Amino acid sequence: MTHTDARVPQTPQATPAGRRLPLLDVLRGVAILGTLMTNVWIFTGPGAEWGALESGMATGPVETTFGVLANGKFLSLLTILFGVGLAIQYDSAKRRGQPWPGRYRWRALFLFAEGTVHFVLVFAWDVLMGYAVTALLVAWLLTRSQRAQRRVMWWAAGIHLAVMGLLTAALASTGDGTDDGVPKDVVDLYAHGSYPAQIAFRLENALALRMEPVLTFFLLIFLFLLGVRLFRAGAFGADETGRRLRSRLLAWGIGLGLPLNAAAALAGPDLFLLARYGTAPLLALGYIGLIGAVVDRVRRPGPLMTGLTSVGRMALSGYVVQNALCVLISYGIGLGLAERLDGTGPWWVVALWATVCAFLMAGSTLWLRRFSTGPLESVQKWALRH
Repeated sequence: MTHTDARVPQTPQATPAGRRLPLLDVLRGVAILGTLMTNVWIFTGPGAEWGALESGMATGPVETTFGVLANGKFLSLLTILFGVGLAIQYDSAKRRGQPWPGRYRWRALFLFAEGTVHFVLVFAWDVLMGYAVTALLVAWLLTRSQRAQRRVMWWAAGIHLAVMGLLTAALASTGDGTDDGVPKDVVDLYAHGSYPAQIAFRLENALALRMEPVLTFFLLIFLFLLGVRLFRAGAFGADETGRRLRSRLLAWGIGLGLPLNAAAALAGPDLFLLARYGTAPLLALGYIGLIGAVVDRVRRPGPLMTGLTSVGRMALSGYVVQNALCVLISYGIGLGLAERLDGTGPWWVVALWATVCAFLMAGSTLWLRRFSTGPLESVQKWALRH
């Protein structure tokens, strides 16, 4: 047996039929809408995408609550689920006797291209480019032994925590974590500037605006491989094994993750990196257990469950559409509500998040009644066939 023909461990989820796991669709839907719980404050803050670098998240009680519940947590959840999806595609390729990574390389490169377009035209805090690069590495790692994968996973976690610890210590010692405000010309750019000017600004500052996937590269590797490991252990199945594993995730993830995240968030901006990239993944695991427990008790899915499932089935489209909607609603190139409602309090931002979520759930449900996949997913499939 060669490294490029590694045998797939038989798990309760690697079924010959390759059936969809309902919980995964719900989790993806929650992760997509959950990332907006953080990003909505970026869209509506002074200086928007650049403002998040200059001043970080706002510190009011509502914003802090959103931060404790969402900042980095749903990003971690989405990353774990991306690793799960990679494991599913690997298993599918091996069942069909297809080489691996094989054509998956083109899928990852296409995702990188999609992320690049999204970064330039829509939102500087894009995650797709980082996912694409990480996926290429992890796809190769899946051809290695499980022991090698575990070793890489834990080494990546250790390196990431060490880097975050050093950066946090540097911020605390220099005072760079304090809020120095956003330059007025940047605030004016997003409040009144033209669309081409905003694109030019992203390109001119691409290095700074693309630092997140660079700084978190080892975290991405860890979470991808953690998703693979959870999938192969059966953590997303509807059987007793899945329920038992999710109960453990719920107990440990919420029991430890929630107080740790609350402490990191309340400690102030000096611990921003640890809050977003250190303690957040633990709470994300708790969310898997919590959402799984809820799904296990649902006998007849209602509009909420159906909407979340629909968003999860067209996650790529939902991710891009929600960002595009917030740009048009918040920036001066659209309705300009970020400036018009500045100083009125945080509740309109919460309402914006809830409205976009409702729109996506309703729109995704209606779309999937007519089409089998989302619009961007269809474009991706078409492009990879040609």
